[in-house]
Amino acid sequence: MAPAPLSTTAAADARIPAGHPFAAHLRRAADLRRDAAHRPWTAADGPLPSLYISHGAPMLFEMTEWMTQLHSWARSLPRPAGIVIVSAHWESAPLSVSSTEPGELVYDFGGFHPMYYRMRYDTPSAARLAERIAALMPDTEPVHEHRGRGLDHGAWVPLKIMYPEADIPVLQLSMPTHDPDRLMDLGRRLRTLRESGVLVIGSGYMTHGLPFVDWRRPDAVPGWSSDFDAWAAEALGRGDVDELAAFRDRAPGMPYAHPTVEHFTPLFVTLGAATDPAAPPLSVIDGYSIGLAKRSLQAA
Repeated sequence: MAPAPLSTTAAADARIPAGHPFAAHLRRAADLRRDAAHRPWTAADGPLPSLYISHGAPMLFEMTEWMTQLHSWARSLPRPAGIVIVSAHWESAPLSVSSTEPGELVYDFGGFHPMYYRMRYDTPSAARLAERIAALMPDTEPVHEHRGRGLDHGAWVPLKIMYPEADIPVLQLSMPTHDPDRLMDLGRRLRTLRESGVLVIGSGYMTHGLPFVDWRRPDAVPGWSSDFDAWAAEALGRGDVDELAAFRDRAPGMPYAHPTVEHFTPLFVTLGAATDPAAPPLSVIDGYSIGLAKRSLQAA
């Protein structure tokens, strides 16, 4: 089967210098498509998993190993029929969805090369997906569409690496609370989407103590980061959702690992969307970047 042509998004990214790591990533992705098309999800595959992704910032486009890990992960799963993603960077109540039509991205970062502010991710309309999500919510919690709000970098940066063809409808949900129980409940409501090939993603960062990173030694891993990551890995391995939900009080490394909690709490949407939230998820990516734990998970 011939590979799908590059999307307008990938064509626009041709303006990235040929020697840039992301340009090389796009070439590798195109080579993989030539060798074997990414098989789309079918009902015979059963429900897709739910994911928790440590997403990085635009500097992720310069990290070849991490990009390869994310793209290989995406290729290991059937190509989704749609993607619903909750990002650390949209804290808004009541529950809201991003624009269902492709438009301007949210460039919610500063100090990076101008090329990152020209990137696009023009995915197909997600209007049908928005309707399905609204139908899953109780009458007491109507879903508002922010028609002028595109995907923020917690959504489009990892997805642009995982699915560079931009051929899958993507809808972002706001994170209306940081209460683990309420986020678990939100994930449960999204669970049925997985049965029709929709990938549910919580996007954060397993540790996110940016104010405490030693930028003079970016390869050093602070104790607060490794301790928190080890605690989370152990609790996840036991399926101990109650322990994870009490992270503010029980996790070592707090509050340095999460001086604000929005990068950890998307995990509870992921766990809630799992068939069995207490079943240990698979750690697909681990390790550290600038001292922060990039652990990323797949829950069945």
